[in-house]
Amino acid sequence: MLVRDFDYHLPEQLIAQEPLADRAASRMLHLDRTSGALSDRVFRDFPALLRPGDLVVFNDTRVFPARLFGHRSGARSQPLSPNNPAAKDFLKGKVEVLLTKRLSPQMSSRASAQRESSDHALEPAAGHRPPTTEVWEALVRPGRKIGVGERLTFSDDLHAEVIARGEFGERTLRFDPAVAPEAPDFFAALDRLGHVPLPPYISRDDRAADRERYQTVYARARGSVAAPTAGLHFTPEILDQLCARGIETAHVTLHVGLGTFQPVHAERVEDHKLHTESYSISPEASDAVNAALAARRRVVAVDTTTVRTLEFVARANSGRLVPGAGEAEIFIYPGFDFRVIGALLTNFHLPQSTLLMLVSAFAGRERTLAAYQHAVREKYRFYSYGDCMFIE
Repeated sequence: MLVRDFDYHLPEQLIAQEPLADRAASRMLHLDRTSGALSDRVFRDFPALLRPGDLVVFNDTRVFPARLFGHRSGARSQPLSPNNPAAKDFLKGKVEVLLTKRLSPQMSSRASAQRESSDHALEPAAGHRPPTTEVWEALVRPGRKIGVGERLTFSDDLHAEVIARGEFGERTLRFDPAVAPEAPDFFAALDRLGHVPLPPYISRDDRAADRERYQTVYARARGSVAAPTAGLHFTPEILDQLCARGIETAHVTLHVGLGTFQPVHAERVEDHKLHTESYSISPEASDAVNAALAARRRVVAVDTTTVRTLEFVARANSGRLVPGAGEAEIFIYPGFDFRVIGALLTNFHLPQSTLLMLVSAFAGRERTLAAYQHAVREKYRFYSYGDCMFIE
């Protein structure tokens, strides 16, 4: 199967650069995947399209301000030619970092040694927390010029060292531990210094309003660098309507990471390797999904991230969900055998992307591309801040 078979033409002016003032005012393209029939609707129609007995599953991950700007020491940098257009920025040491995955919060070696030698190792002094070292996977710009051992500075109290390079070009960063008791918490520093990681096709800087708007109203578990965008259309009022209609809901968590920003470079779909993403499923969520499947009730996934979570766990457990946490490593493209979901709410995705391949696996490639062509003709708004599609 060829990657180019998932291409389509999108005029640039249809890429949404701003969110609507009213989340629920989005348009919604309704696709019947059996007949291929299309109808133009608005998102407020979504609750009425659900069936009695449906279980709607959301991804409650929370986006954090994962983009940092700072400068590098230059100790391990490769020199640039004076004729290179990037030479001026290189000399200034500017660096941009996008944190994509938390690998481990580790106690610093200094704190660990102190605790091992203390008779009261399990009883830290009141108000004093042992310093920890945050280790993160990240994308770094200018990437090719920053080697292992490079030191990065983001503020007086936030520094990191590049300790490894990954197979996708990402770097592993180890942040200096906060040694002083009064030093800010790591995530507090990110909240203060970080920027909302808007996708690269939104051609503007992030603003304060994006911290709330590039976030679902039900976001809970911090850890994503991209929003589960189909969830951006929901409002408290829409959620209340689901409840009033007796529609059951459940939440799982998938922290969106590097795979969202990873283009498909392979010529054949089967040759592409997808990055793993962290997930967790509560006992309550797994029970709800298993009960719906046992009763042959429909499971409606809100966002492709929810699909990946449910189908990954079900595939590993004979079609059932089990509670727990782990790393989801699943690439869904046409030919995939869906075991859980029966309907999908999703935004429109980039040409030749893994997300478009997932939607094509569920609705059929021809019908999916026909729906996209219809959306282009009707001037739907595309991508993260754009309109949505309900497939059933």
